[in-house]
Amino acid sequence: MGGRYSVLTPVGLLPIALAGFDILQLLQGARDMQKFVAENPKYEQNPILQYALVRNLLYESGLKVELLASFEPQLFYFIEWFKQLFGESEGKEHKGIFPAGAIFSTDLHSLGQYIQEGTRQMFETVLAIDAVHHRVNIPEDAENLDNLNYLQHRTIHEINQIARKGTCLAHVDGQVPNLCITVPEINEYHLGELIYFFEMSCAVSGYMLGVNPFDQPGVEAYKKNMFRLLGKPGVK
Repeated sequence: MGGRYSVLTPVGLLPIALAGFDILQLLQGARDMQKFVAENPKYEQNPILQYALVRNLLYESGLKVELLASFEPQLFYFIEWFKQLFGESEGKEHKGIFPAGAIFSTDLHSLGQYIQEGTRQMFETVLAIDAVHHRVNIPEDAENLDNLNYLQHRTIHEINQIARKGTCLAHVDGQVPNLCITVPEINEYHLGELIYFFEMSCAVSGYMLGVNPFDQPGVEAYKKNMFRLLGKPGVK
């Protein structure tokens, strides 16, 4: 089994446990997602089939890049894992959706212009978070030096949610199809659900594409060249 699928195995769980996270809740979330999709095998109720099918239909329509984006910086490394998961699983036989990632609003200042008006080759999947653990209110400035007092008493999370909705509307107007996956909150249980969701979606999507989503023959090419250039014994 490729390393990209190993998050919920002992090799993935050990460092997560050592970092102080609750791996039992992580596994429970994955089990519950597994049970849910097993009990709902039809497309209408199965989010894994829905996501895999829609992304393949978009691919067949000419959209070759999927941008996974979130307004939550905590999901940065989750998005990095997504890129490996889908890149190694689907990029074969000159096929596959190129997986890209972004954390907004930071990347809106660097990639936003291209997303809005560049080559029409991508669709966007947005990870939205319903609730946060900490509430931070915007204070009032008596002198209103920055003219931002209209934001007073709103929370950072509320502003993030509004920014997400405004961004998605703009991108759809710019002919970038948007999918939205909503997570109740960021914790071990819901991340377990999300990990299982993406792993199974990746497998189903790969088979829809007509490739084996569990091997990675392409990465062996650069490894062989590297070992040969380094003079590793037995490598020619």
